[in-house]
Amino acid sequence: MESKGEWIYGRRPVMELLRAGRRHLYEALLPSGGRDTPEVAELRAKLVSAGVPVRPGQRQELDALAAGGNHQGLALRVGGYPYVSLEQVVHDVREQPLALALLLDHIEDPQNVGSLLRSAEAAGVTGVLLPEDRAVGITPAVVRASAGASEHLRIARMVNLVRAMKALQDAGAWLAGLDLGDDARRYTEIDFRGRMGIVVGAEGEGIGRLVRETCDFIAQIPMQGRVASLNAGAAGAIVLFEAVRQRAVPGRAT
Repeated sequence: MESKGEWIYGRRPVMELLRAGRRHLYEALLPSGGRDTPEVAELRAKLVSAGVPVRPGQRQELDALAAGGNHQGLALRVGGYPYVSLEQVVHDVREQPLALALLLDHIEDPQNVGSLLRSAEAAGVTGVLLPEDRAVGITPAVVRASAGASEHLRIARMVNLVRAMKALQDAGAWLAGLDLGDDARRYTEIDFRGRMGIVVGAEGEGIGRLVRETCDFIAQIPMQGRVASLNAGAAGAIVLFEAVRQRAVPGRAT
């Protein structure tokens, strides 16, 4: 197989990648034989219209390039993910009075990152910040886990997350970190209107000490059951959509 670029697999991720139109397209593997489903027929038409070479995908080849992921019989070889600069995200936050940023503190699980990105896109997040070390980037597995939502987001990677947080604060954003502790407030008691950034840490480890100290607020989700916490994807989604709820209702959160 040609090594240039990377393979994005699965029907929804491939469709969202084509809709976003942000990556270079090299070639596609699609199901052969029989009648296309409406979804595959739409994908095939878009690829042919874009001049992308299409060839039949063999299961063994698809299994190998998807590394065990659910490819649904198709894949697309594309250029690398189009990250934006930290400066671009900071600019967007400064320009938008209701900017909402998502910051991920050293999350290495592709499923959690993909889930968070899917929630972020649905919540209308302005930009996402990811550290470069000890954190997963936008890999094919993350694209698959996000159902292709990652393709529509502005995502920046940086060496120093704390420095990036301070840049957002200088742009007028308040930062709320998800964590436990005596200083933590119920997440519904925090006012998420205006320019805000939500910081989510890795499951089990939470956010780092310096990251925590840089946050303006610490938010926690009250637990009623026997487990101590939610996974990062679920916790982040709850708080993101609390921000969406508050912005849709006049007055302060209660």
